[in-house]
Amino acid sequence: MPKSTSYHAKLIQDLQSPLEAAAYIEVVIEEGDPKMLNKALKNVIEAQGGIDKLSKPVQQSYENLAQKLSEQGEIEFYCLSTFLDALGLQLAVTVKSA
Repeated sequence: MPKSTSYHAKLIQDLQSPLEAAAYIEVVIEEGDPKMLNKALKNVIEAQGGIDKLSKPVQQSYENLAQKLSEQGEIEFYCLSTFLDALGLQLAVTVKSA
């Protein structure tokens, strides 16, 4: 009987696709939970080869964001999301064109 792939391993494999990563982050943003967003960003970073593969400025930016997500219950980003929702609008995450 073949071994099954763990959920995390399959998720990381799927998140290697920029389209999948964008959709994943977009769904997590819609949930409105900063801790879930932090975990989702960690998963996307892992799928891209880990934080060591990111440039130093991007690493610092992520670490700053991760700290804010862990310290604050609701950051300004989610205030914007709530405001846009009230206007019948939403944020979207898309793949950046080359």
